Amino acid sequence: MYINTYIIPIAAEQKGAYLALAEIFADIAKEYGALEIFENWEVDIPDGQQTDYRRAVAATNDEKIIVSWVIWPDRESADVAHKNIFSDRRLAHIKSMPFDGKRMILGGFEPMLAWRRDQD
Repeated sequence: MYINTYIIPIAAEQKGAYLALAEIFADIAKEYGALEIFENWEVDIPDGQQTDYRRAVAATNDEKIIVSWVIWPDRESADVAHKNIFSDRRLAHIKSMPFDGKRMILGGFEPMLAWRRDQD
């Protein structure tokens, strides 16, 4: 299993635009092998003493934080999927993103511990 994660600051009024983009991305990612996709909208993000989500992405007062992740079978599948996703014709018409991609944090992870109640 391999997980891509994203932390994105976005203007609150862009929530709908982001969700529309995320739905297109999710449809394409599913076709290229994604196992699970989560898009999460900020509800409660406390200020930290040294750092926190908001400072990590230089979020302004009018921005919310999105934390998202995509679970893939393995890193190779994710790498191949990303090449295909970002060249997919369904994303070609998108001229601008509803967020500042320069402040997005992204990364890939292999799980060290995984637990699900329904799999006990």
